[in-house]
Amino acid sequence: MIDWLIAPFQFPFMQNAFLVALIIAPPTAMLSCFLVLKGWALMGDAVSHAILPGVVLAYLLNLPLILGAFVAGMGCAMLTGYLAQNSRVKRDTIMGVVFSGMFAAGMILFVAFPTDAHLDHILFGNMLGVGRDDLLTSGIIAVVVCGVLGLKWRDFLLHAFDPAQARASGMNTVWLHYGLLAILSLTVVATLAAVGLILAVALLVTPGAIAFLLTRSFGRMLTVAVIACLGSMLTGIWLSFHLDSAPAPTIVLVLTGVFLIAFTRRLHQTRRQTMETG
Repeated sequence: MIDWLIAPFQFPFMQNAFLVALIIAPPTAMLSCFLVLKGWALMGDAVSHAILPGVVLAYLLNLPLILGAFVAGMGCAMLTGYLAQNSRVKRDTIMGVVFSGMFAAGMILFVAFPTDAHLDHILFGNMLGVGRDDLLTSGIIAVVVCGVLGLKWRDFLLHAFDPAQARASGMNTVWLHYGLLAILSLTVVATLAAVGLILAVALLVTPGAIAFLLTRSFGRMLTVAVIACLGSMLTGIWLSFHLDSAPAPTIVLVLTGVFLIAFTRRLHQTRRQTMETG
C-alpha cells in the first residue's frame, strides 16, 4: 500500500512535475482571486491564447520564448483596452475578437514556418518534460508575482471593487490596471511549460472561484485558493501516474470536481439559511 502511494515520487520526471506544481500554484491561485472579483476571467483566457504568435515568432527569431510570450500577452491586453475605450463594443466581445485573431495568427505562423517545437507542448504543456531551466524561470516569476500581490493586494482589491474610489484615494489606477495585466502575462508565461496555453486558464479562474464560494473575507479567499490549487495540482499529478493519463488535463478535472463540491456545499448552506429564516 505504501509503495503504491509513494511510487510516483521515485522517478525524477515525476519529482520535477510535483516541484513545478509547488512553484506555479501560489501565483496562479492568488491572481485568480483578483480576476474573479474584477470579472476578468475571460481576460485570462484571452492572454493565454494570444501569446501563441509571440512564442512562435520568438522561436523563429531565436529569442527567449518567455520574451515573445510576454510581449504578445501585453500586446493583447493593451489592444483590448484601447479598442474598448474607443468603441461602443463591450469589452468581453472585443476580447473574444482579439484573442481568437491572435491565436489564429499564431497557428498560421506555426504551420507556415515549420519548427522543431511541438504544438501539443505549447498548447497543453509538457509537465513530465519540465527541466531545470523551466523550473528556474517559473520560480523567478512566481516569486515576483507573489511578492507584488502580497505587498499591494489592498490596492489591487480596492481597484477591483471600486476604481472610482481608488482614484479618489490618490492611487495611480493606470499603473494598477496595467500592472495587473503585466502580472497576468507573467503568470501565463510561468505556466507555459507545465500546463500550456489552453489549460492555464483553469488555474487562473477555478481556484479563485472555489475560494469565493467558501469564504467571506479576501484574506481567507487568498489562503483557500492557494490550498485548493496546490492540493488539486498535486492530486492530479499523482492520479495521472496511476491512471496513465496526461497530468495537466487530470489536474483540471480535479479542480473542476473541487469546484462542484464547493458549489454544492454553498447551495446547501443557502437553502438551510433560507429555511431557518423563513
